[in-house]
Amino acid sequence: MTSPSTTASSSASAPGPGAPGACTRELLQTTLDAYLQALTTHDPSTLPLAADVKFTENGTVSTIGEAGLWKTAGTVKYSQSALDTEACSTASHLVVPDGSTDIPVALRLKLTGGKLTEVEMIAVRSGDYSVGSAPGALIEMDETVDWEKPVPTAERESRETLTGWMDKYFHVFPGGVCDTDDSCVRLENGGGDFKCSAGATCATGAPSGTPKLDSRLILADEERGIGIGFTMFTGGYTDMHMFKMYGGKVYAVHAMLAKAANSGWE
Repeated sequence: MTSPSTTASSSASAPGPGAPGACTRELLQTTLDAYLQALTTHDPSTLPLAADVKFTENGTVSTIGEAGLWKTAGTVKYSQSALDTEACSTASHLVVPDGSTDIPVALRLKLTGGKLTEVEMIAVRSGDYSVGSAPGALIEMDETVDWEKPVPTAERESRETLTGWMDKYFHVFPGGVCDTDDSCVRLENGGGDFKCSAGATCATGAPSGTPKLDSRLILADEERGIGIGFTMFTGGYTDMHMFKMYGGKVYAVHAMLAKAANSGWE
């Protein structure tokens, strides 16, 4: 299992803020915006792709732009994103037209030296693990959660708190759903309307023993109070979780899951 501290230290040698080649929120946001525009036009040639960029959709490795949603996507209708400057990565939950059908999509981008080196997409289509027939609840959820709204400085959680919450959530699932506000709502694939504590408990202390779910990668955006985790969920689903936390409480959890033999990143 990748521990939060190991995940967070992966870019420890990156340039400091303001240094040439530094990973900034502006760089991450502009790259994400460019990616979504390129996806809409089905043309990845405008992107800053590294020569060895790796791309997966639902665990399958392919050449970016040549398969899957890159051939069918319409204009993105909704996005909620986290910007992790320490890992120089973005993580997003989206609503994207796949032909004539709106589908929930998870997206991860990683940059190295200003170039895209890793692109991971989870596109949830008919027949995948599903709760609702349309991802409209995800758009409605943002009216109360404000995923991208910066958290006031006094209420922000540390990187260690955000990554630690996600790690525990996976490690002792479903016994790691801790510190949730009474109003906390959980969605799955853009649908449903579950209380975060429904069917779950909160195990005391630090997680130990064999993890129930492997924390393949954990990211964090302290400014927006968002934690993100990637795992292979029980039954053969590649999974990206996102949660909103501030002031010691979690206010929303959203999971994206699609059928896959593996994530393509093990």
